[in-house]
Amino acid sequence: MKKYKCLTNDSSVASAVFVPYYAGLDLRRYLWGFNTSVRDSSGLDLVKWLAGQPEWKRMRGKDHFLISGRIAKDFRRKSNRMSEWGSNFRFLPESENMSMLTIESGSWKNDFAVPYPTYFHPSTDNEVFQWQELMRRQNRPYLFSFAGAPRSRQKGSIRSEIISQCQASKKLCNLLDCDSVDHKCDDPVNLMKLFQSSIFCLQPPGDSLTRRSTFDSILAGCIPVFFHPGSAYSQYVWHLPKNDTKYSVFISPKNLRQGKVSINQTLLQVSKDEESAKREEVIRLIPRIIYAHPPSSLETIEDAFDLSIKGILRRIERLRKVIS
Repeated sequence: MKKYKCLTNDSSVASAVFVPYYAGLDLRRYLWGFNTSVRDSSGLDLVKWLAGQPEWKRMRGKDHFLISGRIAKDFRRKSNRMSEWGSNFRFLPESENMSMLTIESGSWKNDFAVPYPTYFHPSTDNEVFQWQELMRRQNRPYLFSFAGAPRSRQKGSIRSEIISQCQASKKLCNLLDCDSVDHKCDDPVNLMKLFQSSIFCLQPPGDSLTRRSTFDSILAGCIPVFFHPGSAYSQYVWHLPKNDTKYSVFISPKNLRQGKVSINQTLLQVSKDEESAKREEVIRLIPRIIYAHPPSSLETIEDAFDLSIKGILRRIERLRKVIS
């Protein structure tokens, strides 16, 4: 943000005001073992201070935005029971006026999903173009792959069924078990090798609907396979195509549980021409889901940061027109 070419120190001429409050980092300190008043205190202090600033009075904070590295739901605790998860930050009246960029939004109109950061932060356009060409030339011996753990305690999870089908598919599927003691999934080399060797990458929900793995797979030129529309289609509207069939495959979790469909048969039915078209679209999306190395600036490419700022400025301009 400090390198943003249109940044100004004169708030009177600013189209938007960025609030450098890192809500996710702040909340994480108090998520476990602290009562709700402790979890909420920083957010309350922030909005009280913001509401007293001259910049706030212009649009009552509707031209302010912030960012969180946690999902939006973590800031929407509905009661003061200590057992309930998260903080109430986004339910504070002043906070509701602000927009928040977050790795996973919900049904709220003031939260906007932006891509999870991947392992690739290029410094030049050429680095991006070289990476895209490398992904086009990858040998992909596996039909599909999955990196994850079963989540057997999670109600409604289809991960166990996915792992079972992957193991039964033998040479068609490559599985990286994230439940193993050697923590293979923590190594980016393991993950990228897995995705780069696969045509399709399975992206079922985990602790929440979205996964960082979705963006790792796109970075690897691997076509994502979703099992819930909230994992991508209703989320990253500034970064991914509206026509989700152009870059992904959807499999109904209900049909999967009931044995009406199998993963390998569904993916084998995708024609070679359709597969090639989807993969090319995925590779074309790579610039839109990466964050360039901060000290550098890409010249002809808009990365995830650029698209996020454009999106938030458009939203604020619409709100400004409504108010006026």
